[in-house]
Amino acid sequence: QVQLVESGGGLVQPGGSLRLSCAASGIFFNINAMAWYRQAPGKQRDLVATISRGGTTDYTDSVKGRFTISRDNAKNTVYLQMNNLKPEDTAVYYCNADITSVPGLRKYWGQGTQVTVSS
Repeated sequence: QVQLVESGGGLVQPGGSLRLSCAASGIFFNINAMAWYRQAPGKQRDLVATISRGGTTDYTDSVKGRFTISRDNAKNTVYLQMNNLKPEDTAVYYCNADITSVPGLRKYWGQGTQVTVSS
């Protein structure tokens, strides 16, 4: 069974930094695009950043210049480095990956990790 496990969330002051990690485990053949989403209380889940298998990245405008998405294909892991955090970045962050396994190509979600930016 394929699973995505996130880590690295927590409480940080405005202007601080956090690094999120998301590792895929289980039996699968290939991981294609990976992404980070976030969901603030009472709001929909929004896309934050994406990265292709080859390393092409894209970001939502509100995090450009502050967040960096990266991946280590050998470790089946995607990262989100978050710098200069703002209170409006407070949300549950979810990783997402397009993974090919025995059932075929599917999107998988992590369980979410809380990021709180507050003084």
